[in-house]
Amino acid sequence: MPFTIAIDGPAAAGKGTISKAVAAHFGFAHLDTGLLYRAVGAKTLKGVDAIQAARALTPKDLEDDSLRTPEVAQAASKVAVIAEVRAALVDFQRAFAQRSGGAVLDGRDIGTVICPDAPAKLFVTASAEVRAERRFRELEGKGHQTSFADVLADVIARDERDMNRAEAPLKPAQDAVTIDTSTLTIEKAVAAAIDVIDQKRKDA
Repeated sequence: MPFTIAIDGPAAAGKGTISKAVAAHFGFAHLDTGLLYRAVGAKTLKGVDAIQAARALTPKDLEDDSLRTPEVAQAASKVAVIAEVRAALVDFQRAFAQRSGGAVLDGRDIGTVICPDAPAKLFVTASAEVRAERRFRELEGKGHQTSFADVLADVIARDERDMNRAEAPLKPAQDAVTIDTSTLTIEKAVAAAIDVIDQKRKDA
């Protein structure tokens, strides 16, 4: 049986960093499912219909360097509320989760919708202020002109949209283990995640 690890959480909580480290530790494949929505969002910014973009998405579309910009992030959050877009991307994600060598998927609804039967589920979170500070530093480092206030407003707006959408709202699965990274180093957050997953693998 494939072992699937579902890692959910809001923007800039650290779930991507933790997911990549966990995948490397266990030798599992990793999928940042947010990239699927970013790729669709990026296409809508070029005038493509969101539903058509989702249905025609290919792995090649996930390699675009522009997918990490704030504009694409906002577009991704907007297309993610469209039921037909989510439906088009579900099969892609579930097929990835069934890889025989094990898989780590991170996103907003992995443990609740995409892989509700995953044996290991984590919900990675942090305060809005801490997440905004992380994102602000990341954007500054890449040369983007912005302010902390704007980034915080963006984080809060995304949280509001993600948590209150009708389709697959962002929330912890009932059996997910929450890791709050607000005061944790990357090393401690990764170690906490690995401890949880080790226990789940023993129980599986």
